[in-house]
Amino acid sequence: MPPGQPLRTLKNLGPCSEALLSAAGIDTVEDLKAVGAMGAYLRVIHTQAGAPSLNLLYALVGALENTTWQKVARRDKTRLLLELEDRQTLDALTNPNKPQR
Repeated sequence: MPPGQPLRTLKNLGPCSEALLSAAGIDTVEDLKAVGAMGAYLRVIHTQAGAPSLNLLYALVGALENTTWQKVARRDKTRLLLELEDRQTLDALTNPNKPQR
């Protein structure tokens, strides 16, 4: 992949996803790979007024795995929801003064 490759070149990600990720400081495919799908989703949560749909999380996983978000949702939904809950719990414990969403 060329350096600085735009996010919208990945499967599942279009202009809206790209805008959400950019607002969270994730502007390229390399940025997304560096933080991972869950890290990117959590960054978006913390930069948005309202939590994004879980479909964004599935789309991010699919983008990194080059598969559709629907397949990710069917295959990994439970694992991803548990991981999200664990990460949010850990964040709340390590940052008690940070507002939780």
